Amino acid sequence: MANQVARHLRKNETIAEKQLWNELRQLRAQGYHFRRQAPIDNFIVDFACLSHRLVIEVDGIQHDTSEGRKKDSARDAHLHWLGFTSLRFRNSDVSQNIEGVIAEVLVALGLLVKQE
Repeated sequence: MANQVARHLRKNETIAEKQLWNELRQLRAQGYHFRRQAPIDNFIVDFACLSHRLVIEVDGIQHDTSEGRKKDSARDAHLHWLGFTSLRFRNSDVSQNIEGVIAEVLVALGLLVKQE
């Protein structure tokens, strides 16, 4: 069932998800394999690098509600309990600042030192 849902989500990805996927795929040459719409436990995450226990979520406006934030917080806590680090970006972050998004991903992977 989860695989069918994941397959459906991959076929119906958002513009921001497509844009981020194009960037994440380029990291494969450096040994970082990302999966999109990957089932992890009871969830399907937008992107996951399983070897580095990194999850990336691209959030639309439905995540801006109090219920959405509550669900996201519980989801992130559960993924953290499983040993994953979660990064969340808004659709607008991806579409307007893809370089900044990728820089945060590289920091999380340990490939880049965060500039304060």
